[in-house]
Amino acid sequence: MARHFVCKEGRQPDIVVSGINHGSNTSISVLYSGTMSAAIEGAIEGTPAIGFSLCDYSHKAGFSHTPEIVKKITQQALSKHLPKGVALNVNIPPKRNEAVKGIRICRQANAKWAEEFVERYDPNGRSYFWMTGNFVNFDKGEDNDEWAIANNYVSVVPCQFDLTAHQAIPILNEDWEILG
Repeated sequence: MARHFVCKEGRQPDIVVSGINHGSNTSISVLYSGTMSAAIEGAIEGTPAIGFSLCDYSHKAGFSHTPEIVKKITQQALSKHLPKGVALNVNIPPKRNEAVKGIRICRQANAKWAEEFVERYDPNGRSYFWMTGNFVNFDKGEDNDEWAIANNYVSVVPCQFDLTAHQAIPILNEDWEILG
């Protein structure tokens, strides 16, 4: 982590803030996010950390409504603290005619990217494949990040770096015959 180069020996940063990412990092997208990787790295090092994203891919995306939100959430993380090993994944809805309704603590939505590959050709006639696809949301709950953004709320999802599927451990221990 950069703190080893920036901070004097024995010092720890007060907080790691990554972003604002230009585009959504909701749901499964958190796994592909450099913005959230930086925040998770902070959490691994024991530093409170937040990754911010604006859910707008437009080249003319309006960021003017984001500073107040970033400041408010960052101040809360500094004053109220975060649990050890937790980074916040914050997604801010795009600028609309109406003000953001508020901030919601959420869970990650159950969604994925349905990938498609299109064969294309470069100017020399060599083929290559371009990945496209659509985002598919399977989650109909009102307590997840996709719902929050769709309903003009800022979503805050606490994330951790341990991806262990703890519920699968006893199943594998009981059912798998290769274990010894």
